[in-house]
Amino acid sequence: MTLKALIFDVFGTCVDWRSSVAREVSKVLKTVESLPFADAWRAEYDPAMARIRDGGRGYVTLDDLHRENLERILLKFDASLTDAEIADLNTAWEKLDPWPDTVAGLHSLRDIGLIAPCSNGSIALMSRLARYAGLPWDCILGAEIAKDYKPSPVVYQASCASLRLSPEEVMFVAAHNSDLHAAAACGLQTAFILRPTEHGSNQTTDMAPDGDWDFLATGFDDLAGQLVAQA
Repeated sequence: MTLKALIFDVFGTCVDWRSSVAREVSKVLKTVESLPFADAWRAEYDPAMARIRDGGRGYVTLDDLHRENLERILLKFDASLTDAEIADLNTAWEKLDPWPDTVAGLHSLRDIGLIAPCSNGSIALMSRLARYAGLPWDCILGAEIAKDYKPSPVVYQASCASLRLSPEEVMFVAAHNSDLHAAAACGLQTAFILRPTEHGSNQTTDMAPDGDWDFLATGFDDLAGQLVAQA
């Protein structure tokens, strides 16, 4: 079926969350190792969402989960900040640098179809991040529309439905195999993007595709080239 839209995982696929968060941490926590702090903060991400996916808690935006997780990690690192400093540091997730191929690649992919994030980030977070990083989305989709978190099927389904497209007309693009498996199970087309340094130079996860994805690419520019060649 004709491809009419591409929806994207964002953290790790479009932007370098680890280095960017660590940079913001280093500005306010001078005695803390910023990369381990960023890793620890990110490690709270999935457990916090799992409680919502499993029905143990109603939907809460990722902005609020990030703040709760930050307060927890500050205790673990024996660090303290004022409420105002915590609120400011929590906006680190809105100031993530794009990978070198992201912006130009997204512009090229936008010539092929509609493009939008399908992220666990809130609409507010994704909008501010788009302005910061120059991400040329046509709209913002994902968790807040579905009131649930990936990899729950409803997140991918709601994103397609919001575009008034069938899943077969939409491609999900991600650097994470688990995300792609969930999207493929919903009937979306899939593209794996290799991001070998998302977790640093010693990364061991998602270093290769582990599914029969429709496209494998080294970046968004590569994916755009493959799609144009196939058309």
